[in-house]
Amino acid sequence: MKRPLTIICIIVSAFVLMAGCRIKEAEQVDENLKEVSSLKDIEGKWEGDIKIPNQPLPIIVHFTKEDGTISIPVQGLNQFPLTSVKLSKSDLFFDMKIQNQQITFDGKVDQEKISGTFAQNGQEYPFELLKKSNQEVAEKESGEVVQADLKKGTINGLLETPKNEGPFPVMIIIAGSGPTDKDGNTIAIPGKNNSLKMLAESLAEKGIASIRYDKRGIGENMKLAGKEEDLRFEQYIDDAAAWVQFAKKDRRFSKVGIIGHSEGSLIGMAAAKKTETDIFISLAGAGEPIDQVLVKQLEEQLTPALLTESKDILTNLKQGKQVESVNADLYSVFRPSVQPYMISWIHYNPIELVKELKIPVLIVNGNRDIQVAPNNAKALHKEKGDSELLIIEKMNHVLKEAPADREGNLATYTNPELPLSPGLVNGILEFLNKQDITSNDDPLK
Repeated sequence: MKRPLTIICIIVSAFVLMAGCRIKEAEQVDENLKEVSSLKDIEGKWEGDIKIPNQPLPIIVHFTKEDGTISIPVQGLNQFPLTSVKLSKSDLFFDMKIQNQQITFDGKVDQEKISGTFAQNGQEYPFELLKKSNQEVAEKESGEVVQADLKKGTINGLLETPKNEGPFPVMIIIAGSGPTDKDGNTIAIPGKNNSLKMLAESLAEKGIASIRYDKRGIGENMKLAGKEEDLRFEQYIDDAAAWVQFAKKDRRFSKVGIIGHSEGSLIGMAAAKKTETDIFISLAGAGEPIDQVLVKQLEEQLTPALLTESKDILTNLKQGKQVESVNADLYSVFRPSVQPYMISWIHYNPIELVKELKIPVLIVNGNRDIQVAPNNAKALHKEKGDSELLIIEKMNHVLKEAPADREGNLATYTNPELPLSPGLVNGILEFLNKQDITSNDDPLK
């Protein structure tokens, strides 16, 4: 029998309040745990997760000398203030108060790691945080910081440029779904792969500039998160389009293209359609709408009854109708606050979008991609008859060469030392060269 989804009611703010959750009163902290005026020993940024079985919840905690904040990107929570932070030698306690109720973290500090117990709603789970090193912070600050204008506010990005003089062609690199940052890393998985960072640096070496950016609600653009019920897929499209407009106005750039990875492929297609983008490249992009993707994913996790309910919910969402009553076991996927976003997302069909593009298109996938199978790329290529198709024999979803076994494949997701899969960058450069979009100094030209 298939197991139901493992769900926990994590209350992070009013807009992600989950029905039926009751928060237990926080247990009294040991009287020997004395609050101190300075938290210098733990000051800085810590990342990790609450280790809910089969469904870890990524969290980011910033400690200052006096207090701290917590962010939960997958639930749209941005730097929510901690109620208290108490440190005594290696004993650390901090909590967050929502509507006069408390969620607690009780743990120990061991050099660069904090581990302990998260408690809420009568349930307890381990949590672990690792401190971000100065080296990692420095890595994120490499390149030129740039900003694009949005209808409300600005969005930050990182520009990589070749060493030679311009003008250069520039590619807007769009990351995949979930809490994935501009470098291709996600706090949902401990460790890094740096795939998109490597791609940007490799293109720069070949005379191609690039702009990559954290999506709204992630990393440097956490401030753009907003409330979950107000998020729409069109906002991601508008963000990508804003970068195209930014690049078009910059005299350093001769041509502007988009490279979309995974979900970023769908965002990129829609952004390319509404802007004067010169070229589009899909990396591991889905070849079917998200409702069909979700059904396939849920088939592996749900009981028949829950799967039937999921399909009914998706049918309603596709018709633009929200569903008020959702089984508790499906709440993390179909909670009411996320349904408006899903309604907006579900109407974008990559098959329809790709064939509407009137620009050169390259579709890339790896034969060892266990998240987006190569038949997705083939489906896109079939619809866009004049596109080019590149299937790389041993490449996986994070653009690395991977072994055939699943465990070995997943191990590449957290190994930043592995280079990009052979053939990827040269395949992209050869395509750009055919379209006369590569730099004059490109050695392949």
